[in-house]
Amino acid sequence: MTQVSRQQWGEAVGLGPVDLWVLQSSQVRVEVLTLGAIIRSVWSRGKDGQMEDVVLGYDDLEGYVSDKRYLGAVVGRVANRIARGRFVLEGKEYQLDINNGPNALHGGLRGFNKAIWHGTAVEGGVQLSLTSPDGDQDYPGEVQVSVSYTLEGETLTAEYQARSTKATPINLTNHSYFNLAGQGAADIYDHVVSISAQSYLPVDDSSIPTGEIRRVDGTPFDLRKPLLIGPQLKEVPGPGFDHNFCLSSPGDTWSERQAARVCHPASGRVLEVSTSQPGVQFYTANFLDGSMTGKGGVRYGKHSSFCLETQNWPDAVNQVSFPDCILRPGEDYKHVTRFTFTAV
Repeated sequence: MTQVSRQQWGEAVGLGPVDLWVLQSSQVRVEVLTLGAIIRSVWSRGKDGQMEDVVLGYDDLEGYVSDKRYLGAVVGRVANRIARGRFVLEGKEYQLDINNGPNALHGGLRGFNKAIWHGTAVEGGVQLSLTSPDGDQDYPGEVQVSVSYTLEGETLTAEYQARSTKATPINLTNHSYFNLAGQGAADIYDHVVSISAQSYLPVDDSSIPTGEIRRVDGTPFDLRKPLLIGPQLKEVPGPGFDHNFCLSSPGDTWSERQAARVCHPASGRVLEVSTSQPGVQFYTANFLDGSMTGKGGVRYGKHSSFCLETQNWPDAVNQVSFPDCILRPGEDYKHVTRFTFTAV
């Protein structure tokens, strides 16, 4: 049985009041903010029975309001990068704000992560809803969006839905940063990862997919069998993993499947992720640099955590061979991701 409660957590200047929702089962405790539909914390047990918060975040509301790294947030309308912030849809060119090198990232300068969502209690959790007006961050169409977080035992489920008045690209994901040793641990080098993907997307020097769908065989991206993250990071070109792993091929029926498993042997904590999305972006916090002060005064540094962003493939709006990311009037956008926290 999951207990669900709500309390006001503070007032975001210029935005309004922010609520904190708490989902509590016998095994896991989850905290969710109405700002950005943020997963503020996940407390899970290790093999010694000790509870630890395994999600990076901030002690106060101001940390989340000023945050530039999307800690715990739902990002949208379009997660990940759009090349040069440009796309053409139904014969019209759209130019988005550039906020990541030469590209647009995670929905714009004021994406869904900076909006106050409306929270409603549902069985075992909370549904958060948002209306994104036509022209929001220069995207077309008014979009009605919701994400439901429900907790059952050890499993946190995120169900996303959206409808639009005009054709628009959409790609929603949650951007939680995890460290299974506890959010204050220095790095994830002692974590073991596996990702159920036969292929990945190589990227250019601005992290935009080149268009090639490359087999993982014989590359540092072959994570089909569990590998220790620390040594594997030394094999990856660039600062670390920030790549889309292809869970299905374009044209496949999108069905829920196992995506990834991460284990921290010292504590015994395990995170398993399944999703109906065609990709997962595995990111090893390459751009955290110690300048951010998180919970308990901890400074979050490079490789201090990992993200498993279940999503459509990056820049799909500009790559015709990638799975379609356009939501059209009368259509329903739906997908589900499950995070299961256990100990071994």
